[in-house]
Amino acid sequence: SNAGIGKFTALDLACRKARVILACRNPQRGQRALEEIQRLAGNTDVHLRIVDTSSLASVRKFAERINQEEKRLDILVNNAGASGLPIAITPEGLELTFATNFLGPFLLTSLLLDLMKRSSPGRIVNVASMMHTRGEVNVKNLKGENLPPGMGFCYNSSKLMNILHTNELARRLEGTAGITANSVHPGVVWSEVIRNHSWKVRFLYHALAIFFFKTSEEGAVSSIYCAVSEEAAGITGKYFDSDCSLKLPSPTSQDEALAKKLWDACEQITGLLEDKEK
Repeated sequence: SNAGIGKFTALDLACRKARVILACRNPQRGQRALEEIQRLAGNTDVHLRIVDTSSLASVRKFAERINQEEKRLDILVNNAGASGLPIAITPEGLELTFATNFLGPFLLTSLLLDLMKRSSPGRIVNVASMMHTRGEVNVKNLKGENLPPGMGFCYNSSKLMNILHTNELARRLEGTAGITANSVHPGVVWSEVIRNHSWKVRFLYHALAIFFFKTSEEGAVSSIYCAVSEEAAGITGKYFDSDCSLKLPSPTSQDEALAKKLWDACEQITGLLEDKEK
């Protein structure tokens, strides 16, 4: 939340006088965003917490602190969306893009869910992408196995998994605590999501962005809509387009059996299954 869509989402919530926690990987950039948001919103109840979603250990440490310090959690926006990262394996044995965009947020949501239930009602918003239509689901990919060449595959597939996670989470929350879970496509946005690509790709991206892309502020609209609007109250397990309208995502993302299979695999990979057995 120190740049792009996440920053403008946080700013909007701060302007509504919410207590806002900025989850950032880089302390220096996070501190600059914190000071700017506090100044623009006139709200000092904005706080910085450090987390690297590519690291399950970092996510667990972050969630433990939130659970210890916060009395309630009403809104959780999972905004991670790194694109163009090289195919790499983290020290925990996970593929970097999948860990950053999907497994980290999956674990974080699970670890904060009890706090949200105690704060009910609440809303969970997962930022996906229309690029999910080009993604595939193979559990082995999460550990860097059976990956096709090209960096786009991991990003597209992580966004597909975001939607599958959202839908399965909504099903599991039915009849409990009044918590909704929805996924959103922010639009084609001029943001820092492209910063890991080659200079040629970045040049073309920025050239097109000037004329055709949304600003980060405009891209935050769908996340904010799902997080706070009266119209979205009670709606769960849905996919919202960049104009805040309901839209059917790809057929694959609506596959309930696939969503359950992915969920079960992620519980094992992230250690949640082991937590349950203790």
